Amino acid sequence: MTAIEVVTAYSVSLSQGDIPTAFSHFSPDAKWHQPGNHQFAGTKTGLDAIGKMLGDMMAATQGSLVIEPTSALMANGNLVSFPTRFSGKIGERTVDMNGVDLFEVVDEKIVQVWLFSEDQSAEDEFWGK
Repeated sequence: MTAIEVVTAYSVSLSQGDIPTAFSHFSPDAKWHQPGNHQFAGTKTGLDAIGKMLGDMMAATQGSLVIEPTSALMANGNLVSFPTRFSGKIGERTVDMNGVDLFEVVDEKIVQVWLFSEDQSAEDEFWGK
């Protein structure tokens, strides 16, 4: 599989709620770099830590967190850029903004993910401390 095919397979599985298949596209020691200054920010290493963070985000938003692609994935070697729009609600707080997820794929496995938000301070406020 190409890097774009790996990230696409991950994204499709995730959008279908098939977490085991989605995570099968990750290296066991993958790193997820969550930007900002909020309760979920920082680098998570390994599938357990990444899974816990994503699960906690879904719990905090009571399942309202939605991440949708906004245009085609783009590759540069083993790096894949994934333009997104993400939205969600926590109580009265809402978020709805663009971002970019950057995936590094090695040997057909996602080894690192970096997220970028169009308004990091608004995202920080949304997620809270």
